[in-house]
Amino acid sequence: MYRLPIKALIPGIFLLISSFSQKYPPVKFLSEKDRKRILITGGAGFVGSHLTDKLMMDGHEVTVVDNFFTGRKRNVEHWIGHENFELINHDVVEPLYIEVDQIYHLASPASPPNYMYNPIKTLKTNTIGTLNMLGLAKRVGARLLLASTSEVYGDPEVHPQNEEYWGHVNPIGPRACYDEGERVTETMCFAYLEQEGVEVRVARIFNTFGSRMHMKDGRVVSNFILQALQGEPLTVRPLLLALLLFLSLGNPEEHTILEFAELIRSLVVSRSQIQFLPEGQDDPQRRQPDIRKAKMMLGWEPVVPLEEGLNKTIQYFSRELEHQANNQYIPKPKAARQKKGQPRQHN
Repeated sequence: MYRLPIKALIPGIFLLISSFSQKYPPVKFLSEKDRKRILITGGAGFVGSHLTDKLMMDGHEVTVVDNFFTGRKRNVEHWIGHENFELINHDVVEPLYIEVDQIYHLASPASPPNYMYNPIKTLKTNTIGTLNMLGLAKRVGARLLLASTSEVYGDPEVHPQNEEYWGHVNPIGPRACYDEGERVTETMCFAYLEQEGVEVRVARIFNTFGSRMHMKDGRVVSNFILQALQGEPLTVRPLLLALLLFLSLGNPEEHTILEFAELIRSLVVSRSQIQFLPEGQDDPQRRQPDIRKAKMMLGWEPVVPLEEGLNKTIQYFSRELEHQANNQYIPKPKAARQKKGQPRQHN
């Protein structure tokens, strides 16, 4: 029987060891009394994965639940195998039985192409999914934060929009599955607060951009950056105004869509032309957050300058396009076991 010499086996042994010795970002140590068990639904998405990073690095135990409709494993794969992290492939329309101290409920498609792709599924995720998370919060005594949206304002008639404004929404339009779905999730939260004493928080997040944003997100910044990088016309719907932020509640500084197109084209150094398209049904004409309450109660205000956030996003998209062109993306070793929830139900 032929046997390989020990020297010939050493490279393979080191390769095997290195595949299970994954390095993680620095994590703060928290004592048992300070460390929270935190559930993040939609935690493999753009915003959710950044929240996962923050809570993990703060030293908490984080469980990410995602059905990967718009989220991606690669957004959180740098934590897989860490003792404080768990990833569960699960759809929130199915009940989840887990012991946690806090719940960050971000599970919902947020861009128009995604939420209009399957309106009934979007409604089920927002309604049944939120009921399941509120039921879980009630059972285990957890605090729940709902990541709501500026879409609850619809096409607002009041500017800027504060927390007391009820909005102006078409309940049967193409965007209604998301707009009204998110409005009812807020109603559910406050019903559970009043009737069951569940501790809830609601954050209405305006449009976001940054690294880990899906290239096919379909919203204005991702569209402009992708079009500019690929030398395609930047498609602008006239009259619209948009407020952008970087992983936060909102930026009160107003910019027209055309201003964004021109700025992104300049930052990319692109020769793309600007092409105007007809206005979409129920597209909001103007949206601007009133952040006075956030500043007063939380001491929060935007800190990332617009051009800095755009440049970081452009760099991320450039790397993504380069990897895509050269087929260079190689998944990192996944040493952790991934639990799977119940099978997803379809309409």
